[in-house]
Amino acid sequence: MSTTVVKFGGTSLANAAQIKKAAEIIRSDSARRFVVCSAPGKRMSSDIKVTDLLYQCHGLAEAGENFEPALNQITARFQGIITELGVSFPLEQEIETIREHLKTNPQKDYMASRGEYLNSKIIAAYLGYTFVDPAKLVLFREDGSFDAEMTNHRLAEALLPLQNAVVAGFYGALPDGTIHTFSRGGSDITGSIVARAIQADLYENWTDVSGMLAADPRIVKDPRVIDYITYHELRELSYMGSSVFHEDAVFPVRRAGIPINIRNTNRPQDPGTMIVASLPRILPPRTVTGIAGHIGFTAIQVEKSMMNSEIGFGARLLKIIADHNISFEHCPSGIDTMSVIVNHRELDPCMNEIMQEIRDQLHPDALFAEEHLALIAVVGHGMAYSHGVAASIFSAIAEAGVNIRMIDQGSSELNIIIAVEERDYETTIRSVYQKLLG
Repeated sequence: MSTTVVKFGGTSLANAAQIKKAAEIIRSDSARRFVVCSAPGKRMSSDIKVTDLLYQCHGLAEAGENFEPALNQITARFQGIITELGVSFPLEQEIETIREHLKTNPQKDYMASRGEYLNSKIIAAYLGYTFVDPAKLVLFREDGSFDAEMTNHRLAEALLPLQNAVVAGFYGALPDGTIHTFSRGGSDITGSIVARAIQADLYENWTDVSGMLAADPRIVKDPRVIDYITYHELRELSYMGSSVFHEDAVFPVRRAGIPINIRNTNRPQDPGTMIVASLPRILPPRTVTGIAGHIGFTAIQVEKSMMNSEIGFGARLLKIIADHNISFEHCPSGIDTMSVIVNHRELDPCMNEIMQEIRDQLHPDALFAEEHLALIAVVGHGMAYSHGVAASIFSAIAEAGVNIRMIDQGSSELNIIIAVEERDYETTIRSVYQKLLG
């Protein structure tokens, strides 16, 4: 018997009507035995996510202010869901537990996790499935890092004996039992680790779009849906801004060889996007899979004659940046030049200090920072085997009247990274999309 893990995002579970849609999807296929749930998301564009309301409660409680209005909003959201679903659920008791926590020692991660916790318990009651609290199963080390192997062991022990279960997404616990969360969107990760633990045949991630798009629809009108994408391509696109699926959720399923299917709760008939280890041979050949990007970068440009013969120069430059707890995005270099691309928000508070340390320790001939840059990634496995891809990209950008500030290509030839001025960001994406995918 095949087994599918299904994860539903916040918009898919925002109210009772959406939960009923999700339940129909689950019940339509007996293989969908394990369900991972997010907290209720927005019901409309002007709405507030339950998780954000929970963060509000924590902030107010920590500041000694009145958190009851925000908690009442949360209570009303869940009471509406319970009433419309027609389930019996002790909401008042659960809310009182949260209230007492806020009054005594409010913890941010605990509060953030209560949306997933409550929604999952309610949905389990509606489906007639076993509710599984990940607090004792999804494990983090004392430093907050995720303990993948122990989690896999604990989850397998807990889930394999069950016929059906609903697992709350987004959180686990530290060794002392304190609730600890993944980053926002972390329910995707929970779904992935559950799929690995039970050795699922498929991990379905249900959201509000019919798969991954080849470009941002806010920039490119009606971009095509990607039918198949590899784990590596997904990582590149997710890292550069494609936000349908949490990038860290790839690792557990990739290790186990489990395919992921991105589906639309509101259009379950759509096939969505399949995320796989390698592309099926029956697919027609393609060069580019997708385009994604971010704004808000700064390039630290260092010039020094004979830099290439100065052993350890690059290592010392990167150490200066690392000593300020800043990671770098890209590091293109020449014989006498080296650039380090970093996120401007991380760099800004200590930029003057970093620049002075570079002057004092490396004695460059020239040093300057170029701000307001955007990074754009053109991603595709076929790029390594196709002639003229780079030429097409650069000609499209030139025809749009955009000046390229940096070019970088990974050793796998899976992507080409281009830096342009922020004001040219959307123009660049549109022009490259039209040239290669339009």
